[in-house]
Amino acid sequence: MSDAQKPATPETPALPPGAVQPAAPAAGTAEPKAAGKPVAKTEPKAPPGPPLPPDPPPSPDAPVPSFMTALQSFHADGIEAVSLWVGDWTVIVKADRLAAILTFLRDDAACAFDYLSDLTAVDWPPREKRFDIVYCLYSTRLRQRVRVKVRVADQEAVASATGVWAAANWLEREVFDMFGVPFAGHPDLRRILMPADWQGHPQRKDYPLEGPGELLMEDPQDWLKARQTAVEADIE
Repeated sequence: MSDAQKPATPETPALPPGAVQPAAPAAGTAEPKAAGKPVAKTEPKAPPGPPLPPDPPPSPDAPVPSFMTALQSFHADGIEAVSLWVGDWTVIVKADRLAAILTFLRDDAACAFDYLSDLTAVDWPPREKRFDIVYCLYSTRLRQRVRVKVRVADQEAVASATGVWAAANWLEREVFDMFGVPFAGHPDLRRILMPADWQGHPQRKDYPLEGPGELLMEDPQDWLKARQTAVEADIE
């Protein structure tokens, strides 16, 4: 007896003569959705926030250099954390002890960090103390380096390092110009890259992408018209 002539069962309805039984769906495949049935939409997830800076502690078996031992012996109460990352040591210090620790790192015989190779900042807006002020130090005599970090809130002043390294003068002005971090005791704290009347600080992560004009004009169309007018003026 052919499949078409088999008696109907509750599970298999009878087919007309000459009809072919449809193939059963393969195992693991989803049943087709009924036409007209609404499909639930999933809300897109918000993108993750920026990762926090990598400041992992050193492993217990990591050899501690003599300058770290000396610093921890004399200024243990001024150190918040010590980190070892890709071979470089970082010391995170308290803001009110910064000047004393920088002076110690320059003058102590085991440290001798006579060269301030860089001074910069990093903006972490979600953090209460949103700015990392970073000092990259090098010893030309002992051929060693260390990174010092201090964390400060918006508008919180940092002690100027110009009395420790003269090179800090222009570097601190750049951080003040780009991030708006004030340095207490700086001899000439003013902008160095942007005009004196510039609005805002361009390297903050919440700085408007189109420049300060976004802050001055609430209507985006006004800002676009002003920019187009400026472009046309340059062409003429």
